[in-house]
Amino acid sequence: MTTRIAVVSAGLSQPSSTRLLADRLAAAAARELRAKGAEVEVDFVDLRDHARDLADNLLTGFPAPALRAAIDKVVTADGLIAVTPIFSASYSGLFKTFFDVLEPDSLAGMPVLTGATGGTERHSLALEHAVRPLFAYLRSIVVPTAVYAASTDWGANGGDKALNNRIDRAAAEFGALLLGTSATRPTDPYTDTTPFEDLLAANH
Repeated sequence: MTTRIAVVSAGLSQPSSTRLLADRLAAAAARELRAKGAEVEVDFVDLRDHARDLADNLLTGFPAPALRAAIDKVVTADGLIAVTPIFSASYSGLFKTFFDVLEPDSLAGMPVLTGATGGTERHSLALEHAVRPLFAYLRSIVVPTAVYAASTDWGANGGDKALNNRIDRAAAEFGALLLGTSATRPTDPYTDTTPFEDLLAANH
């Protein structure tokens, strides 16, 4: 059975760092699932291609055929990767508009991996105070790790390695949700240490 992942990217330029992050999250999630023996199909939805149709949908209540096809890719998927640029400490208007036009409950229970891009690290909290609450309202199941990529994360000096680590961790959590398994937890470095109570007893 094939696991279908929809990837929604709200980048405005072409190419964009938002689409680049979406590509890397999708690739990592697909690797994770294939390593567990699953077949994977990935569908990309670039919202910039549907900007006019989204505005019309808000006014008329009906999506154009191309937008309808994009919506269907998302609501029929097994899981969703959603990535937005951060503007004014929140998701972009284009990103929000897409989720505004979906039918109520269309994403209920769906595993969602969230990501965002921005100029500086200080915007990263927008994933927690804006993006995560949006999907909580839609009753989706959001993975614990959200991935934010600032401009410095694409550069040298180890930044890219740190970004890769966050991507891999989020992908593992997303894959576990999709397959109904438990995510692999890091080894506790204090597992084999002597309990504090025993150390105290040894001194008496």
